[in-house]
Amino acid sequence: MADLSRCLPLERSSVEGAHELIKPYIHETPVLTCQTLNDLASTPQSPSALSGTHFEGQRPAAPKINFFFKCENYQRIGAFKIRGASYALECLSKDELRNGVVTHSSGNHAQALALAARTRHVRAHIVMPTISTPSKIAATQGYGAEVIFSGSTSEEREAVVEDVIQRTGATLVPPYDHPDIILGQGTMALELEAQVRELVRKDPALSVRSKNTPHGNGSVGAGKEDNGISDDRRNGNTTQHETLPKTKGIPSACIPPSQRSGHYPHLHAVLAPLGGGGMLSGVATALAPTPTLVFGAEPSFQGADDGRRGLLQHKRIESVKTLTIADGLRTPLSPLTWSIVSDKSLVEGVYAVSEEQIKRAMRLVFERMKVVVEPSAVVGLAVALWDEGFRRVVEEKGGERGWDVGVVFSGGNVGVEALGELFAGGKEEGTEGEREVGKLGTDGARVAENVAG
Repeated sequence: MADLSRCLPLERSSVEGAHELIKPYIHETPVLTCQTLNDLASTPQSPSALSGTHFEGQRPAAPKINFFFKCENYQRIGAFKIRGASYALECLSKDELRNGVVTHSSGNHAQALALAARTRHVRAHIVMPTISTPSKIAATQGYGAEVIFSGSTSEEREAVVEDVIQRTGATLVPPYDHPDIILGQGTMALELEAQVRELVRKDPALSVRSKNTPHGNGSVGAGKEDNGISDDRRNGNTTQHETLPKTKGIPSACIPPSQRSGHYPHLHAVLAPLGGGGMLSGVATALAPTPTLVFGAEPSFQGADDGRRGLLQHKRIESVKTLTIADGLRTPLSPLTWSIVSDKSLVEGVYAVSEEQIKRAMRLVFERMKVVVEPSAVVGLAVALWDEGFRRVVEEKGGERGWDVGVVFSGGNVGVEALGELFAGGKEEGTEGEREVGKLGTDGARVAENVAG
């Protein structure tokens, strides 16, 4: 991969520079809204839904939430990964590209690197565990990459990658553990921010700040709350017409004038899926100088919630062995991404949801929004709908007005057969989290350790 000494610092200006470089190679994916999901999120859960949790017997939270969905399922290759892969290749020298590139991935990064390499007439060698879904394998091969299969443990994959490097001289482009990947993934946050601003300018009722929205009680930009922090407390002497956003340690003079305006309709929060942490780290980096709070979302099945558990234990969880249906999130954080996700000034918190909640969220998106997403894509929505801890944060900080929440739909690479099996029911005991396609290792065992999406 590119020499770390050549990498730009992990800050918003670097994300902006990355965005300019990769615009020719990516789509500006749409931002969608859904009043039905707003209403559902803004309705308290039933007391029975809290049974068995540490919120049992307490009053269910009553947050007010308006969603803005960043639909990376409409991105090239069907997922956000093309952003990081494209920027990573832009940062490599001609000498580094001469012998091709190599990576290991269960699917989305595999496809992204294959397409990014083909666009630049560079050979791509992709190591994929046999547990990868057939549709993602076929797509990667369709982009012209050489696919080399491996077992599903980290040792097996790394050994095959090293063999490819020795055989071909290819340059490694990791799925998430590199500053260039992080900066590329963060570009989606810049788009989301600008798109929400334009949507709310055209239709203020989309925001909780609008007096015309079902949950709002004031005009856009004209309040005294900003993620629950009053203007007086934040700035000392601000007025209703000049509201400086929370800067998370960045001097206000460094913030663009457009963001210093009291009429800047920023998101209160963004929820992004968390696997290896490249996307969440990029989003947090891009939004660091803004008032927007960033949260991560994970599956909990078989310990897939290493980020959440690591924060509770104050240390990085180094290994994850899970067959969650959210197969893009089966990998632990790296030391680099952990340093960002564990920084409270960058990532406010991480929450986890069950397999059943993921499937319920997928069904809602299919039936109410008519949008096709993969399981990994909806963990953020599931958190907002059913994680009582997150919902209480929104209620406490957002008050009666509530929050505008950006949710990243990270991808839509799921086959029709897999969808049918996900919702068919009747699973064998102990396999609740598996997709029925691409679930076995080379020896027929159900094993998936630290598998990058």
